[in-house]
Amino acid sequence: MFFYSLKDAVNFAALQGKFTSNKRLLLPILLTLAIAYPPLRSVTITTLADAFFQVTVFVASTLYLYRHLVDKLPHLQLSALYTRSPILEVAFAAFLGALPGCGGAIVVVTQFTQRQASFGALVAVLTATMGDAAFLLLAQKPLEGLLILLLGISVGFLSGITVNRFCNPLPASAITKPKMQMPAKPISYVDQISIIYWQIIMLPCLIIALLMAFNIDFGLFTHAIELFGCTMAVLIAVAWSLSPITSTYNMESSSTKKPDMKEKQAVRYLQIIKDTHFVSAWVIVSFMLYEILVNVGGLDVASWFSEFAMFTPLMAVLVGLLPGCGPQIVVTTLYIQGVIPFSALAGNAISNDGDALFPAIALAPKAALLATLYSTIPALIVAYTLYGWS
Repeated sequence: MFFYSLKDAVNFAALQGKFTSNKRLLLPILLTLAIAYPPLRSVTITTLADAFFQVTVFVASTLYLYRHLVDKLPHLQLSALYTRSPILEVAFAAFLGALPGCGGAIVVVTQFTQRQASFGALVAVLTATMGDAAFLLLAQKPLEGLLILLLGISVGFLSGITVNRFCNPLPASAITKPKMQMPAKPISYVDQISIIYWQIIMLPCLIIALLMAFNIDFGLFTHAIELFGCTMAVLIAVAWSLSPITSTYNMESSSTKKPDMKEKQAVRYLQIIKDTHFVSAWVIVSFMLYEILVNVGGLDVASWFSEFAMFTPLMAVLVGLLPGCGPQIVVTTLYIQGVIPFSALAGNAISNDGDALFPAIALAPKAALLATLYSTIPALIVAYTLYGWS
């Protein structure tokens, strides 16, 4: 009896250790507590439903179309474009960086570390990319989103050309070769379940989201749809917290053999699911923090930023220096909520490098840091130029 009790205690301790090591589980736990707490229940349900239907569904749909088109296009080598025209290479790198998400930027970073792209192309793609925050902006404010993408392409192109022409400090010998990756791990059960339920709910949820975008009244079904959206947001938070951490870069570059069509389709769906859940988790956090501060805490965030309006673009640019897309999604959310001006959003979009900075730091740290610093200069110029005009 003592043996079994000791065994159960060891298993429970191992399970507890695994639970405490996964800090992402705090998100679904806190969301559940907020729903259970009466003063926060109403605002939590509404906020989570808005996050799901206004952002998550459009992000998943856009990612699906984007991944499908990318798979149909041939793999372009920037080295061939550079041989034809260095200007064409930098222009194409800026275009890849402006594509929503981090896939295009990761392609350029990978080719740069394999000595197939110039340093100017690296600067152009990191300057042009807005990362996953672009999906949120396009879903909520499509005109401003397109303007930011065009601005990113223009500034990224000019920055890349300038760096290649006048101040390219990095010789070819300083570029490190990519490390050998292990074969990709099998898809986890959590991810398999996520793929199945997204295949079931995608089309009906997209229809509902489009009807909401056109302000269609659902009448008696309004509350039921709101509860469904809230439930899906919580389930997405649970799936995100339990899913193994695997970056898009690892999924695209870790396999040592050429995948067949079935494997490629599975990887494509997995990329869509992971990117959608990641963006959704940060959007949920941003939406909830904002609503709690405004509706519960009584804080007027917009007036607080207006008192320090001159420093708002600078703060947004500095946030853009942080690797990853999470902090940038927070900045984009603040713009959508009317808290920060367009100049701050533009500065953040130019200075941030998204998830592409992680493989760049791992494979070519010196180039990554220099490219990040170079992108800060045009970000400050654009941000405060727009701030002066506003």
